[in-house]
Amino acid sequence: MTAAGTPVAVITGASSGIGAATARGLAAAGYHVVLTARRKDRIEGLAAELAAAGHRATAYALDVTDRPAVDEFASSLDRCDVLVNNAGGALGADPVATGDPADWRQMFEVNVIGALNTTQALLPALTSGGDGTVVILSSTAGLATYEGGGGYVAAKHGAHILAETLRLEIVGTPVRVIEIAPGMVKTEEFATTRFRGDEERAAKVYAGVAQPLTADDVADTITWAVTRPSHVNIDLLVVRPRAQASNSKVHREL
Repeated sequence: MTAAGTPVAVITGASSGIGAATARGLAAAGYHVVLTARRKDRIEGLAAELAAAGHRATAYALDVTDRPAVDEFASSLDRCDVLVNNAGGALGADPVATGDPADWRQMFEVNVIGALNTTQALLPALTSGGDGTVVILSSTAGLATYEGGGGYVAAKHGAHILAETLRLEIVGTPVRVIEIAPGMVKTEEFATTRFRGDEERAAKVYAGVAQPLTADDVADTITWAVTRPSHVNIDLLVVRPRAQASNSKVHREL
């Protein structure tokens, strides 16, 4: 599938938002980007866009929670130098007392088990290449909790612990483990998906915030971390907009 002499970066959840922006950033940095997501039309469109710009890109429809499919995908690659575990997302903002267990389960499956699946499947290639990088996209929700975020916070804490534990376990191998933890990021789908298409409720998340982070801001951070010299490991990088001091303290100009 991939060019033998070009470093390969696999990005999960590449159909929109941070994943798509990261694909553009890494492609511009010289990687052959392999775009994975469930929405085949989206990633094929992005691959065509990148190819038209002179970059190397391959689209592969994939559900990261489907382990046999992930294993089949991994076996199709000639090499893998970077894995960006970006697939994730939030569902609902109900308190613990009334939260839907199905929402919690889905968030855990995508944010944690999905990252586990792709990391396990691609770690042999990342290691054998002699200079691999695993990126875990967690969140500031993986470092501190907030009301109404229990399920998402629990899932992102799981992603944070996955990154921390993997780094301990594979130290001494030629693979870095980088965790990027964004705060408030305004993308076209995150809050709308969380509130099941309720655009008015989604808009309130960002109401009065002069400049939330954008997908490009986070992608720029990921690209910077990945392209540091091999001996430099960005263990954990927290990135927030200036208007956000914590998960629960945000300056709003209302």
